[in-house]
Amino acid sequence: MANNSQALKRARQAEDRRQQNTSQRSMLRTYVKKVVAAIAGGDAEAAKAAYQAAVPVVDRMADKGIIHKNKAARHKSRLNARIRAMQPAS
Repeated sequence: MANNSQALKRARQAEDRRQQNTSQRSMLRTYVKKVVAAIAGGDAEAAKAAYQAAVPVVDRMADKGIIHKNKAARHKSRLNARIRAMQPAS
């Protein structure tokens, strides 16, 4: 337990930040799941729209340090590859 006012304040701040980070991470996962669901449904247009909505969220979470920038790039790359694979070969 914190023994002085500074440690108490840091404990409060850490808890507030933990809750905010958890919420942000949950939102990120929801956006990614929406893209995956659209891909699984076989609707290329819906998948593209969900991907376009998810990319700024993924980038924002990487900028804030919620996830690592390489993880953000990996998410975007894999989702985009799955969407491109849905397109008929030209």
